[in-house]
Parts: sequence; structure tokens; C-alpha cells
Amino acid sequence: MTDKKTIYMVVPCYNEEEVLDETTKRLVAKIQSLIDSGKISESSRILYVNDGSKDQTWPIISRLHEEYALVSGLNLSRNRGHQNAVLAGLMYAKNHCDAAISMDADLQDDINAIDEMVDKFNSGCDVVYGVRSSRKKDSFFKKFTAEGFYKIMKWMGVDIVFNHADFRLMSKRVLRQLENYKEVNLFLRGMVPLIGYPADNVYYEREERFAGESKYPLKKMLSFAFDGITSFSVKPIRFILSSGMLIFLVSIAILIYSIVRHFMGATVLGWSSLMVSIWALGGLQLLAIGVVGEYIGKMYLETKGRPRFAIKDVLNDVEETEEVFDCTR
Repeated sequence: MTDKKTIYMVVPCYNEEEVLDETTKRLVAKIQSLIDSGKISESSRILYVNDGSKDQTWPIISRLHEEYALVSGLNLSRNRGHQNAVLAGLMYAKNHCDAAISMDADLQDDINAIDEMVDKFNSGCDVVYGVRSSRKKDSFFKKFTAEGFYKIMKWMGVDIVFNHADFRLMSKRVLRQLENYKEVNLFLRGMVPLIGYPADNVYYEREERFAGESKYPLKKMLSFAFDGITSFSVKPIRFILSSGMLIFLVSIAILIYSIVRHFMGATVLGWSSLMVSIWALGGLQLLAIGVVGEYIGKMYLETKGRPRFAIKDVLNDVEETEEVFDCTR
């Protein structure tokens, strides 16, 4: 049998005081069962990443670290967003583990799928994606918009796993490669498939949130989707170019039509068609400027090269090295 592998569970937290105790009980039981069955080593840990929570999340993580030997914690200096919190945990974990599994604190992702993830990792997979087997528990609106998002991303040429969020296992060598991706505008669902290496899927049913409220309201979901599209595809700009060319051709046709009607002696009826044209073209121009501006804004942020996160406190019963804190860029 191969050597037992060290697995870190990376769990980003933002105002999760209502779920942490129950989440910890379930995750500790799952990790302990994997240790007892000989699938993973006793040095495996649950790593909570506090993303600048405003409630008692960090004090609770500190208490849980004292109560459970399997619980560790990172405290970011301020709120940096879900994707940066996940990345901070992964970059810390890569120095201590053979593979890391990222998942949300509400445990809507089925923790029983972790067993199959570990099995596939031990069989040679470097990336194991947790994929929802269905969306029958979602509302019609959420199902329609979520599946539409994945289809749009595919249409735009982004290599993304359908119905996969941030529940995934990544080996140490994948994490080391991920460290080389320096972009500030993070979209991990699109970044991980770019790395390559052997990958497989694990399918599961997503559960209802057992406490607290979702940290991804509609506004955040739309912003996240737009970030994903503009970070991995230039098709919106190409679409604007195509639209501009089409409108130019239409305008030429209208010009020819107007000249012909003029020589035929027909009277051009006035303002309604003119105003519609002005408003349509004005709206299209503003939309085009906005999309191009979004890309320029992203380039501006990338060129600054600012750190994506800063670690304020660490709770872990292992010896630290300076390398841990060199992963903020």
C-alpha cells in the first residue's frame, strides 16, 4: 500500500458563526474516519480561512482549534472576497499537504464525496472536481441562470466544468502550478482546468444550507459571472466589433434607400425613425464603451501587481516557514 497522504480541507469563512460548530463536528468526523480507515495520514487538517468576518467567526475558529487537534485557521487582514480567501488557504496548505480540498463552510457540498475524491487522488488523479448531479432542488430562476452561465462560458471558449463550483481536490503539484498564475481578477473555476494534469469528476447531490444565509445574493452572482467572462474571453469585444460592422452595413443600406426615395419624390416622414436610431446607436455606443472600459480596468488592476491577500494570524500545530507568506502575489 502507498504511503498515507496528508489532506487539507480548505474552508473559506465570511460571517459563518451560525454554522461553524456543526460544520466542524461533521468535518472532524469525516476526516477522522478517513484517518482510521488508513486512507489519509494523521497530519491531515481542516483549515478555516477567515475572510475579514464582522461577526464572531474568528473567535469561534480559535476556540475550535483549542478543542479539536484537526482544526487549523488562517485569519486574513481584511475581507478580500471568496476567491482570494480560497486561494490564501490553498497557498498556505500546499506547504503542508499532499493535496487540498476546497469547499464552502455551509456544507451544501456533500462531504461523503470526499471519500471518492481521496480514492481517485490515490489512484493518480491530480484534480478531482465535485460536480452536481442535478439541480432539482434549485428554483427555476437559479437553475436557468446557473446553467445559462455555464453554457455562455463554453460558447465563449472558456474551459470550465459544467455544474462545478469550488468543491475540488488538487494535488501539491497542481497547487504549485496554480501559484504561478498571478492575475488579480481570480476565477478559479476557469484557472484550474488550464493547468492540465490528470483530472476526474465526482458527482453528488447538493444539500440545502442548514443554518445562516447565503453569502452570494443575485448581485454578487452576476458580478462573479461577469468577472469570469471578462477574465477568460475577449469575445465580448469581438461581439461589439461585429455589431459595429453590422450597424455600419445597415446604415449604408438606409442611406441608399433614402437617396432612392428622394429621387422618386417620396417624402421622408420625420422624427420617430430618427429618434429611434439616435437612441439605439447611443445606447449601443455606451454599452461598447462600458465593456471596453471593463477590460481596461482589469488591465489597470493587473499591472499594479498588488498582493491578493495578507495573512494576519495563523493557527496550526506545525512549524511555519517564511515560504508560507511569500504567496500573496
